[in-house]
Parts: sequence; structure tokens; C-alpha cells
Amino acid sequence: MSNQDGVIMEKNAVYTKDAPKPLGAYSQAIKAGGFVFTSGQLPIDPATNQIVGSTIEEQTRQVILNLKAILEKAGAGLEAVVKTNVYLKDLNDLQVMNKVYGEFFDPSWTARMVFQAARLPRDVLVIMDMTAFLG
Repeated sequence: MSNQDGVIMEKNAVYTKDAPKPLGAYSQAIKAGGFVFTSGQLPIDPATNQIVGSTIEEQTRQVILNLKAILEKAGAGLEAVVKTNVYLKDLNDLQVMNKVYGEFFDPSWTARMVFQAARLPRDVLVIMDMTAFLG
């Protein structure tokens, strides 16, 4: 793949069995230009392919663990995350989601955007995607 100056940019798909298989025609993540861009992750247990938990705490924790596994496979980790997008079924869950998110991230580590979505795949409570810098 070339950019506008004709410089070839490498783009590689990332896959790990330690995170859920994609539900469609996409990769768990893409490495490109010194960054890792994850696809949105649901609170699915990769071993059983089942939704984990019925609370925002349980589902947030599973989503972050899935993202952590993908980032580690890509050669990064949660400490390399520069941006997170969070999609909530109910924005009233923001405070509780923040508490769990804070177990994994220092507030100065990431930029973040939070949205309330009309409906999320498989009717989960939360989905996240992350961008990490590989250095």
C-alpha cells in the first residue's frame, strides 16, 4: 500500500486465539504506520464464544481483557494505548464503566470518546476499540 508520496506503508492483520474471533469480514486489529488499530471488541469469552456477564462491570472487564490480548499479540500493551472509543448501550453506565476502566488505565494514558449507541451487536452493554502506538 502506498501513501500520497508513493512511500510504501506496511499494513498487517493481527490475530490471536486469546480474543474472540471476528464476527464478520474484518481483522481483530491492523498494524500500520507505527500504530495498532483494534476492531471493536465485545465482552465475549474467546474460549466459549459466549457473552460474559450481565453487568456493565463484568462486560467492561472482559472487553478490556480481549483488547489487551490483541494488543499484546501486536507487540504493544495497554500502556501503549493512545485513544479509546467506548460505545455504551446506556450512558447511565458511564460512571461504573469508568471505575473498571480506571483499574487498567491511568487517566493521563489515553484520550477517550464515549458514545451511547442505539443498539450494539448481540445486545451487549459495552464495546470498545483502541489505538496504540508501537513506537
